[in-house]
Amino acid sequence: MDIIGTFKARAKGKNLSVVLPEGRDERILLAARRLRQEAIAEPIVLGTPQEIETAATRAGIGLDGVRTIDPRTSQKLEVYAQRYSLQRKGISPEVARRIVRKPLLYAGMMVACGDADTAVGGVDSATATLIQAGVLTVGLLPGIKTPSSYFLMIIPDFLGEKDKPFIFADCAVNIDPTAEQLADIALASAVSARRILGEEPRVAMLSFSTQGSASSPSVDRVRQAVALARARMPSLAIDGEFQADSAIIPRVAARKVKGQSAVAGKANVIVFPDLNSGNIAYKLTQYMAGAQAIGPFLQGFAKPITDLSRGATVDDIVATVILTLGQLL
Repeated sequence: MDIIGTFKARAKGKNLSVVLPEGRDERILLAARRLRQEAIAEPIVLGTPQEIETAATRAGIGLDGVRTIDPRTSQKLEVYAQRYSLQRKGISPEVARRIVRKPLLYAGMMVACGDADTAVGGVDSATATLIQAGVLTVGLLPGIKTPSSYFLMIIPDFLGEKDKPFIFADCAVNIDPTAEQLADIALASAVSARRILGEEPRVAMLSFSTQGSASSPSVDRVRQAVALARARMPSLAIDGEFQADSAIIPRVAARKVKGQSAVAGKANVIVFPDLNSGNIAYKLTQYMAGAQAIGPFLQGFAKPITDLSRGATVDDIVATVILTLGQLL
């Protein structure tokens, strides 16, 4: 069974809930109906009654059994506003009320307050807006200051292994991360790998240099990130700087890497030095290697929330919800 099928089977019947804040989009309603019909999750769709009715008409479906909420008139609006004003010092309840009635913020407060297990959005919202809403409501993992993203990459045939999964990070959010931000990305990616891959993370920090074969400020930044991450999580298998082949090909690692490494040649988490390299690499892998690229998923948050591509299909939305819920199973 593939990884999505595995998580789908685990999620069925668990009554986990997902809040979908963009109920004005027919793709969201179609995905919500499928999640409900297949008992994958309990979907909660946000929007005004008119928005949801219009989108349902466009989709040509009914929404029997799908819970809908209008944040503007919700009975929980006051509760969320009070909690938000307590969390964000200097924000009055009146201002908090205007803030949390916005669907993305309301969805985040549902997750923060335990009224939904996760939130998935982005088909009609900018990634930066969704990240900001997540930071303001759900918050970040202890010790993490940098929200980031990852793709789950499924390589159809890797060194004789069928459907080999890797975590690629950060391919969608941080343009030119500092050493401290790279360390945050690495540590958050390790958490994601444990949840999604079900195995211990082996984190490779990539560069155009392998352990001192070249020198530049960008190489130094990766080395510093490795040191920072090791200091913060000494038990984590993390190493670098590595060229890509040294990170994932055992025979290349044996030739290029000096000394013992728990990561060289067998990494399952790939951390790129910047967004240029990460975004280029995942797209090349997707189209030239025929890999399945699932994501981007947001990471580093205290509870799982996920961004969707604005071009996401209904199948993409359902798969993303399944894998996001998988982090809770």
